[in-house]
Amino acid sequence: MSRDNRRGIGLMIATVFVFACQDGFSRHLAGTYNTLMVVMLRYWVFAAFVLFLALRRPEGLRAAVQSDRLAIHALRAVLLVAEISLMVWGYTLIGLIDSLAVFAICPLLVVALSGPVLGEAINLRRMVAVGVGMIGVIIILQPGAGVFGWPALLPLAAALLFAVYSVLTRLTARDERTFPAFFWPAVIGAVLMTVLGLPQWQAIAPLDWLYVLCYAATAVLANWLMLKTYEAAQASVVQPFAYLHIVFAALIGVSVFGETLKLPVALGTAVVTGAGLFALWLERKPRHG
Repeated sequence: MSRDNRRGIGLMIATVFVFACQDGFSRHLAGTYNTLMVVMLRYWVFAAFVLFLALRRPEGLRAAVQSDRLAIHALRAVLLVAEISLMVWGYTLIGLIDSLAVFAICPLLVVALSGPVLGEAINLRRMVAVGVGMIGVIIILQPGAGVFGWPALLPLAAALLFAVYSVLTRLTARDERTFPAFFWPAVIGAVLMTVLGLPQWQAIAPLDWLYVLCYAATAVLANWLMLKTYEAAQASVVQPFAYLHIVFAALIGVSVFGETLKLPVALGTAVVTGAGLFALWLERKPRHG
């Protein structure tokens, strides 16, 4: 194996840091402007980025984006649009920390869905990991006392949507190149968000255009870094470091937005993260028999 795992880990850490910064800009802008408009701006930049990459592909644009799974990619686009919109809305209602703490259940939902959708074997230890992760979410939500309320359902719904999106991505990857799966959700999503977001357009204050530019820059940089990450190292090596996203977002939430990290949220996040890392470890373990 010629992959540079150390470089890949460094790139993954940089990737999730930039994604956390993007989350911060999302929270700021959506706190002032309509959420659909903010997500639309993000998609315009995302679509321009993937179109730029497609035009640079050696096989040419048409061949690069050709797919026999356009219906699934359209469904993935809708799921991703809904997930991002719900998360950004959640940031404005319960903050970065609580939103991402609940969203941390997503990798475990992917494990749970891999059985019925992909036909993968889900053994007892994987089901235990999913169950422990759900206990962590309950600790975070504190039914009847803490964060729990309808706003906390936004990141939980977003986690489920992104889990379905991820499983469908793995399904298309079985018999298709990865680039169409990257290209079509961005382009279809941009069209959908333009339809939804343009009617919600609000005049942007001069200073906020700087935040919009930073938001756009982080959107491009984060996706570019992610591509470079998976070029450098195997997903199983770098994926555990994706949980640093929560740490970076928590630092931004506390230092920039004055959020507080409550003990149940910290404890529940630790439980969910531990269960997720255990599930990743099970994926990397050689299977016998």
